[in-house]
Amino acid sequence: MSVYNTFCFLAAAAILIAFINSKLIKMQATIAITAGSLALALVIIIAGQLDWFYLNDVAIHTINNLHFETFLLKGVLSFLLFAGGLGIKLSHLQDQKWEIAVLALGGTLISTFIIGFALFYLCQYINLPLNFIYCLLFGALISPTDPIAVMAIVKQLNAPRRIATQVEGESLFNDGIGLVIFVTISGIAFSQSTPTIASVSQLFLQEAIGGIVYGLVLGLIFHLLIRAAAGTHMQLLLTMIIPTSGYALSFMLEVSGPLAMVVSGIMIGNWTRKDGFSEEGGNSLDKFWSLIDEFLNSLLFLLIGLVMLTLSFHREDLLLMLIAVPLVLFSRYCSVAIPYIGFRRLRHYNPLSEKILTWGGLRGGLALALAMSVPKGIMIVPEHNIDVSEIILVMTFSVVVFSILIQGLTITPMIEKAKQLEGTSANSGTTRAKGQQ
Repeated sequence: MSVYNTFCFLAAAAILIAFINSKLIKMQATIAITAGSLALALVIIIAGQLDWFYLNDVAIHTINNLHFETFLLKGVLSFLLFAGGLGIKLSHLQDQKWEIAVLALGGTLISTFIIGFALFYLCQYINLPLNFIYCLLFGALISPTDPIAVMAIVKQLNAPRRIATQVEGESLFNDGIGLVIFVTISGIAFSQSTPTIASVSQLFLQEAIGGIVYGLVLGLIFHLLIRAAAGTHMQLLLTMIIPTSGYALSFMLEVSGPLAMVVSGIMIGNWTRKDGFSEEGGNSLDKFWSLIDEFLNSLLFLLIGLVMLTLSFHREDLLLMLIAVPLVLFSRYCSVAIPYIGFRRLRHYNPLSEKILTWGGLRGGLALALAMSVPKGIMIVPEHNIDVSEIILVMTFSVVVFSILIQGLTITPMIEKAKQLEGTSANSGTTRAKGQQ
């Protein structure tokens, strides 16, 4: 079966799971699709073990042929990040610009190094010879929160504005920053030449600053083109060029495509929406990109669950999976709580901000795709045929599944309580103001 046909059938399966969920279970769609695909993968594995039918080899071959990491990193990621950028309100972003910048850059770096150092010493304690650079690599790929998973849940729950803006803005930007950090550390880990501080700094700045500048230029060019276009249909077609050809060009220029998509998406979603689209055109823009976003999200979260079919589990893997989840949660809390020590000196925030940002920092397809891109064959436990790629992938998978299913399902009460606290704070503020009058 061709790759195209496989995608068609997988997309149909994802949409059918979402349809059944909307009628019967009424769970958040991305969570339901992930749970459904995990259940399907378990059925295939168990059936093979019990000699009922043998779909394991066929399923693994099919998933491997899709090249999940390429499909996400060089394909649908651009659409999802551009769509996410379109939905960000610039006025809200400006109000939280310093918080988002600190959380996206500083928080990602803090988390990366906490995970790297802690994992290295834990591996030494259990006699697993995992080099520090590979521990740091895992920290880099798992530290960024996934905007695809995060925004789907935050939007549905209608979280308090400041919290929602921080969660959405941070996840969009730390996604691109995390990719830059991952590429930088990956270059150190797997490069044939000896890296220097100058070469590493140059690579980081080229990817990060270059991606932001390229996004600004791309957004400006298409702002002018969309303003000059005749009719909404042509305007919408022009927006399609940004996450397709615009994203492909970023690889040729060797700058961060994800950061470029976020920046250009914010520009088109705010500046161009106001000056280039009519009111009807702006509504069409929202509906058009919302449909693309939901369709690709459904397919992506189905694939996340099916990745389980490709994994090999050894005793060492299972131990590291148990270590990975609390370690990532701890590092996430530190990466949020440390900046908030400074934030709360300057501004009032919802009392549950740190908890929501920690528990709502979901991981998803991006982390899995990066883990699957780690080169195979660098052996850690040769007698069991365990390599670096396997260890990083199983740890990433455990964190992703836990964050989507457990954190995603249990974040609702926390957000509802935060909304109540916002209402109580607003009412008390109104009462004090009337008393002063």
